[in-house]
Amino acid sequence: MSVLGRILASGALMSAIALVGAVALVLPERQLRRIILPLVGLSAGSLIGGAFFHMIPAALARSPDVVGTLTWVAIGFCAFLALEQFLHWHHCHRNSDTCREPMGYLILLGDGLHNFLGGLAVAGAFLVDIRVGITTWLAAAAHEVPQELGDFGVLIHAGWSRRQALLFNVLSALTFLLGGIVAYLASARVDITFLLPLAAGNFLYIAASDLVPEVNRHHRIAVNLVHFFAFAAGIGLLMAIETTAKG
Repeated sequence: MSVLGRILASGALMSAIALVGAVALVLPERQLRRIILPLVGLSAGSLIGGAFFHMIPAALARSPDVVGTLTWVAIGFCAFLALEQFLHWHHCHRNSDTCREPMGYLILLGDGLHNFLGGLAVAGAFLVDIRVGITTWLAAAAHEVPQELGDFGVLIHAGWSRRQALLFNVLSALTFLLGGIVAYLASARVDITFLLPLAAGNFLYIAASDLVPEVNRHHRIAVNLVHFFAFAAGIGLLMAIETTAKG
């Protein structure tokens, strides 16, 4: 399969993950809450593992400028902080009454921008190395499952019908495919290697700011242990993939 074919296939698969929101239609809310936080922990570990064991090393292998590469990581981290501040994403995810009305639109806008940048990152990874592309996609996909379930719930809370919530979640996910196509077309004109460390900073921010706090606040030690082991499993999975690839 060509690089473009891989980018298109990965984008289509990632967009299809938005359909996971349909699970919320059949699962009782109590059971959904029980599985979503361990998934968030696994997602956080996967994003951190993908950044540290795959994306940053691949970027450093392509460029001898260590400071320049790490600067792009820092830019990626800061850019998502600025984006979330602008969209008030955290505020709306806390179900504040003051933002209940525009909450659904903010979620879709934030998710669409996030998916577009994710598409740029995964396509950039595929253009550097197929193995880095696959692991970057896996880390991003691990994050999408709990995010899509959570976003679906927020849209329902904002007053959307379940059918509307699922439809618009899928439409916002299609921006991932758009981002991949833009990265591929841009690669013919400019060096897009910077997308790897930029995306690594993005992954680190999402894990540290959005996901870890969600699994680090429970008062029961048994629940915290489940969340911790899910987090460690995410890191371990991405580390194992890198070890296997080198072996």
